[in-house]
Amino acid sequence: MSVSGKTILVTGAGKGIGRAIAVMAAKRGANVVALSRSQPDLDALAAETGARTIRVDLADAQAARSAADAAMPADLLVNCAGTNILEPFLETQVESFDAIQAINVRAPLIVSQVYAKHRIAAGGGGSIVNVSSIASFNGFANHASYSASKGAIDGLTRVMTCELGRHGIRVNAVNPGVTLTALAAEAWTDPAKSGPMLLRTPRGKFGTPEEVAEVVLFLLSDAAAMVNGVTLPIDGGLMAV
Repeated sequence: MSVSGKTILVTGAGKGIGRAIAVMAAKRGANVVALSRSQPDLDALAAETGARTIRVDLADAQAARSAADAAMPADLLVNCAGTNILEPFLETQVESFDAIQAINVRAPLIVSQVYAKHRIAAGGGGSIVNVSSIASFNGFANHASYSASKGAIDGLTRVMTCELGRHGIRVNAVNPGVTLTALAAEAWTDPAKSGPMLLRTPRGKFGTPEEVAEVVLFLLSDAAAMVNGVTLPIDGGLMAV
């Protein structure tokens, strides 16, 4: 499962799951290139891991392409940047919908295009992990735009698998359930909210960013050489019941 000596590009590396992936990869000997829109987050990550950092707003299509170009060459790619705006379906704004698709779907498309073209020019081979969500499978209230974006990234993962596999590039998605990032931990401390979800989860706990990062690094590594095109829930068994 080694990623030692590999260059890994991680988007959304400033916070949460993306940061956990970047930190874990660096500790295991990878050279990390981190993309985030927050310079203070990038500075803190660089101080901790030695990562090369690029500040970018991935909602800007041209900026996303330029940042991806600047990050090359990379051996491996994790598309983790994401956002959400909670709105009831009947009140979902077109502007909100478009903003979420731009970051959660269009940016991974653009960054993956840049990465794959560089890998193909270098002779092929590589691995991409797209960070999706169980919201692509389940219809959570107030998540119309977010769920649509995660369903789209799962579909994009399958198309990328089909077209990039012939070049030796594997593409997979992970679909975390509730994951206790700093922001989520604050949102899920209310027992009235967390209790019913925990009762539905056979594992009886919520995940941590590090637990998601472990799976991502496995999928990136040669240990997962025949794992290709999966959308893998990391949810403690929630999807099974």
